Amino acid sequence: MAESVAESAEAPAAVRHAEEVMGTVFSFDVRGGEPGAVQAALAEAIAGLHRVNEVFSTYREDSQVSRLARGELTVEQCAPEVAEVLALGAEAERVSDGWFSMRYEGRLDPTGIVKGWAAERAARLLAAAPGVSGVSMNGGGDVQLLGTPEPHRPWRVGVADPLRPGGLAAVVSAAGADELAVATSGTAERGAHIVDPRTGRSAVSDLVAVTVVAPKLTWADCWATAAFAMGSNQGLRWLESLPDVEALLITAGDEVRCTGGLASRLG
Repeated sequence: MAESVAESAEAPAAVRHAEEVMGTVFSFDVRGGEPGAVQAALAEAIAGLHRVNEVFSTYREDSQVSRLARGELTVEQCAPEVAEVLALGAEAERVSDGWFSMRYEGRLDPTGIVKGWAAERAARLLAAAPGVSGVSMNGGGDVQLLGTPEPHRPWRVGVADPLRPGGLAAVVSAAGADELAVATSGTAERGAHIVDPRTGRSAVSDLVAVTVVAPKLTWADCWATAAFAMGSNQGLRWLESLPDVEALLITAGDEVRCTGGLASRLG
C-alpha cells in the first residue's frame, strides 16, 4: 500500500477516506484542492464505486453483468460502462495472447479488469477537482498515483514481500511521473485464485507474486494477472516486450526477477 508521507509546512492539505466495496477496501489520499470541490468529488467517486459493484458484481444475481451472462440483457441494454469494460478486456486478451481472460468456467466474468479500472477512474475523477495536486488511490492493494503529495516529493509505494509477512520486497517511487500505477497478482493474500484460461483451472505457476509498474492501473492489474499465469520465464519475456511497463517477479523458490528498467523506478 502507499507509504504514508510525513506532513510538512509546505504540504498541501490531505483528505483521506477508506470505503468498503467490491469485497475489499478502497483507500483515498487526496492532496490540495478547494475543500468543497474535493468533498464533492470524493462523494461522486465513492458513489461511482458502489455503482460499479451493482453493475459488475458476479455475486449478485440481479447485476447487469450476471444478467448479461445469462442472456437476459444485451450489451446495448446495459450501462455504457459495460461496453467500455468489455472492450478493454478484449484488448487485454489480445495483448496477452489469451493469458488474460474475461471468462471463468465458460461464463462471462470481467472481475479481473473491473477493480483496477474502477480505482483508476475514481483517482482521475478526484485529480480533476480544482486545485488538487496529487491523488493516491489504493484499491485492495493495487495503487493508482497521480500528481505529487507535496512539492519536490513523489509518491512512494511499498511492495509486500510474499514470502516474509510484514516485510517489503521493494519500494516503488513515482518520481518524474505524472501518473503511475502499481499492481500485484499472487497467492499470498487470496490463495490460488488466478485461473489459467487455457485449462480453466488454477494457474500452475512457479511464481508467488508479480508486481507490475505502469502508467495506468487498468492495464497494470491485467498484465500482473496474465504474467502470473504464464510463469516466470514466459511472463518476464512478455512483460519486457510491453511499452512503459516494468515488473518484479518472485518465485516460490525465493528468486527475484526484474525487467530491465525496474531499477529506475525503485526508491
